[in-house]
Amino acid sequence: MNISFSAEHEAFRDEVRRFLDDNLTDDLREAQRFCPGIFLDYEHNIVWHRILHRQGWIAPSWPKEYGGTGWDLTRRYIWTRESTLAGAPSLAPMGIGMCGPMLIGYGTQAQKDYYLPRILSGEDYWCQGYSEPGSGSDLASLKLRADVDGDHYVLNGSKIWTTHAHYANRMFCLVRTSDQGKPQSGITFLLLDMDTPGISVEPIVFASGDHEVNQVFFDDVRVPRENRVGEENQGWTVAKYLLEFERGGGGSAAQEAAMARLRRLAAAVPVGDGTLAEDPDFRRRLDEADVQLQAVQYTEFRTLAALSHGKNPGPESSIMKNLSADITQRLTELAVEAVAEYAQVYQPEARTVGSGVSAVGPDEGIMALPRYFNLRSSSIAGGTNEVQKNIVAKLVLGL
Repeated sequence: MNISFSAEHEAFRDEVRRFLDDNLTDDLREAQRFCPGIFLDYEHNIVWHRILHRQGWIAPSWPKEYGGTGWDLTRRYIWTRESTLAGAPSLAPMGIGMCGPMLIGYGTQAQKDYYLPRILSGEDYWCQGYSEPGSGSDLASLKLRADVDGDHYVLNGSKIWTTHAHYANRMFCLVRTSDQGKPQSGITFLLLDMDTPGISVEPIVFASGDHEVNQVFFDDVRVPRENRVGEENQGWTVAKYLLEFERGGGGSAAQEAAMARLRRLAAAVPVGDGTLAEDPDFRRRLDEADVQLQAVQYTEFRTLAALSHGKNPGPESSIMKNLSADITQRLTELAVEAVAEYAQVYQPEARTVGSGVSAVGPDEGIMALPRYFNLRSSSIAGGTNEVQKNIVAKLVLGL
């Protein structure tokens, strides 16, 4: 596996860096710096979304015929890495990274013609209706009913941990259309308009004070049957295809940036006559985390190699999901330890874009506790570590 760049790709990297220098404002960089987890607030990620759309760079992985860039895998890797390390805002992945590829693979022509341009422009902002109370990791046990009534499905039930449902105008959703046979065989995949009567969104506020997720309730919500993706009772197949993109799209550059922040933080915390970065025990744990990060990076390369041969992300994406969750949480734990007592200071004004309020304690550590709380979910969201290990045990080890 050759991971060096050709002269052509080096030229592309230079072009990307010039674009980032020209278009990343201080506010956008600051917004990303204050992002507690994966999902940046709508106000700032939509600004960056529209800048990329004007440039024609909003959908690096989409085929050119659907409005994508047509970039090869190496260009996509360069773009993800350079934009992340430059502090560019993170885009919400549900539309561009998940719903769009799913529609390209399984949508009708009418669905592609209508939804894909709206995803590209940012006119439609999507959330994911998967998890339910009691049906998170065991997604096949979901109970949100969808009963046929003429040309509509009528939905009753709820979804939970629904990221950015309070911003979204669209949802892709798994519903229960049959109780016959295996639980997986009675699930259908639907596209919803969040303004449909009977849908209500209730906030769930994290311990850090951030509002990112919600519970969504459905009370006799009528959804046209033409909004179904794939066949009735075959939504599990569509969902598995979509989840491969969710699990394979994280990229190790985010952890690399977190490692760089952590090393800067350690160098700014005084310990005795030196700094925390010089403390042998803390330095050893930093180096151990760095080794684990390199394992994530090489697993990512294996996934890219599979894609370059025309394969979908397979069990490698589950391995990477597991490793990425572990290293992400480990870095947040080390950051909280480094900040020590200052981690407990509640200072939302100091992490508000444009406020000018100085942080209490090390400036590099202001996001330590919010990120710690937010990213505890990384070993659960998108399929728990235990589920990923079961996938690897079956598909890789044959157990």
